[in-house]
Amino acid sequence: MMDDLWYKNSVIYSLDLETFMDGNNDGTGDFAGLCDRLDYLHAMGVDTVWLAPFQPTPNKDNGYDIQDYYGVDPRHGSSGDFVDFMHRADKLGIKVIIDLVVNHTSDKHPWFVMARSSKDNPKRDWYVWSDKKPSDWDEGMVFPGVQKSTWTLDKESRTYYFHRFHEFEPDLNTDNPAVREEITRIMGYWLQLGVAGFRVDAVPFILESPAPGGKKPKMNFDYLKEMRRFLQWRKGDAVLLGEANVLPKDSMKYFGENSDGIHLMFNFFVNQYLFYALATCKTTPLIKALEQTRLTSSTPQWAHFLRNHDELDLGRLSEKERNEVFQRFAPEEDMQLYFRGIRRRLGPMLGSRQQNELAYSVMFSLPGTPVLRYGDEIGMGDNLALDDRNSVRTPMQWSAEYQAGFSKADKLLHPVIDDGYYSYVHINVEAQRRDAGSMLNWMTSMIRLRRECPEIGNGEWQIIETGYDHILGMYYKWKNRRLFIWHNFSEKPQELVFMAKEAGTRRLVDLMDNIESIEDEKGRHTITLEAYGYRWFRAG
Repeated sequence: MMDDLWYKNSVIYSLDLETFMDGNNDGTGDFAGLCDRLDYLHAMGVDTVWLAPFQPTPNKDNGYDIQDYYGVDPRHGSSGDFVDFMHRADKLGIKVIIDLVVNHTSDKHPWFVMARSSKDNPKRDWYVWSDKKPSDWDEGMVFPGVQKSTWTLDKESRTYYFHRFHEFEPDLNTDNPAVREEITRIMGYWLQLGVAGFRVDAVPFILESPAPGGKKPKMNFDYLKEMRRFLQWRKGDAVLLGEANVLPKDSMKYFGENSDGIHLMFNFFVNQYLFYALATCKTTPLIKALEQTRLTSSTPQWAHFLRNHDELDLGRLSEKERNEVFQRFAPEEDMQLYFRGIRRRLGPMLGSRQQNELAYSVMFSLPGTPVLRYGDEIGMGDNLALDDRNSVRTPMQWSAEYQAGFSKADKLLHPVIDDGYYSYVHINVEAQRRDAGSMLNWMTSMIRLRRECPEIGNGEWQIIETGYDHILGMYYKWKNRRLFIWHNFSEKPQELVFMAKEAGTRRLVDLMDNIESIEDEKGRHTITLEAYGYRWFRAG
């Protein structure tokens, strides 16, 4: 049954071991530190943790340049520490999703070392090669302005290898059956250790068959179905959460026409139009994006998020729309990245507590599974002095103690934020835990509210016409439950009238405040929204 699918009403918490909690005080976060903070996540209401890559790596790309898929980088502990973490998480009812990074490996991976050693090596065809320099060698870069090419000359074998990302991350050749077999072995290994699924990195690039010379790459969607079949066979309720920043018209190819592709996919399209709405107070483009990504099948699900470990990608907006968002949220050049994105944390980008609350209330109310980035629950800031995407990858701020309570080490891999309003002295878990009105306690109540509303994960939804472009109204129906949610994107308070006949009830019960709305003598409900206000009601 659909309501038995655990991922439909889960709340996912995204974290990177490197910056979450240092258990042995060597300056880098680890599994010992994470174990020590599981009770914190459990108390907040989080039931699923998504871990960034933690396998052995040269660590040139935040761990996404993997050197060994079957272990734990010594900086984070041992495989035994991972098993201990899984055991503790299971005891608290917390599921664990890990990154599956199989579009590419590190150039230090033994497979690539063997592949470049000789054209006759059995591992040669595990990667993508060209004897001549392809005419499109400097096209299709994922990191424009930083990355110079997608084909690089390998000096050892004097041929060119393909890399959709950095040159130290050569692409695996997933057209090769031996590579696909190895990927299932990787999945099987971690499933056996108890993970609940995988966040699949760079899904479109895993599926493409790149060809030198600028030809449009062939996309092998059958391979997604192959991954899904293996996953379900090994662990029936495990999931694939896909990272695929694609247009709405292409999304069903990833979910599968028969819902036999990935289970969950990040909704980058709605994410970008949500930020457009936050920047301009215009909800019509956001509503259009929601309708364009409406799912007709009940099994697949969108994952909704605000910020992640990368830049806020605005590439799907028109140039005019993107510039409007830049003007509001990233007016200075060093706040922008790759000519398409913003490298700021949510707290300082939105600025006010009211807008941060509004943004998260909207995210929790969207049809899908909410994903929360570590530190956003306390309104952490960013460090724009750090290069590239490292600005949003600073250590978690646990207390006002030395190094934010993250570590006792003098030297950290990533420096803590120790200056200005967002300094750990002012923004930290310990202080907010004791403050009833803090962002942390507000977020805890929002997570509880979302988990009390299975209508959002399981039900049918529709937009409520309000007559105001700055107000988003949504209605959910599931079994005998009905949910009504309004959000005001404007800095001005607003009052709107909602007919009881349209609501199908004389009584609306506010799920956040101890109030209710009873229809008046004209059969109306009057809904009052504060500046950047939000109201959640259930039919009484």
